Amino acid sequence: MDTYANAVSETPDGVTIALDVTAGAKRSLFPAGYNEWRRSIRCQVAAPAVGGRANRAVIDLLAKTFEVSRGNVTIVAGHASSSKVVAISGLSRSRALECLNRFDA
Repeated sequence: MDTYANAVSETPDGVTIALDVTAGAKRSLFPAGYNEWRRSIRCQVAAPAVGGRANRAVIDLLAKTFEVSRGNVTIVAGHASSSKVVAISGLSRSRALECLNRFDA
């Protein structure tokens, strides 16, 4: 079974991904595990949750992980919450899962 499959949904423009974000972590890491209760992927960023810095760090980290530009990554829900939904345009669900699963190897 695909560990992250329940957290990634296909949209007409790309995918949405459910995240559980920890701001102010020792180091930035994505994916940092899977929360089966929330059906979300854990994401850790070193930036503090002040002035939008953690949100910008999440966008940077996801853009790097999925090899897309920062402009393709948008937080669509949970701007002020640790539970977020992020949209990534121009990315297929199968490619997203492929990128995520290479970290499980």
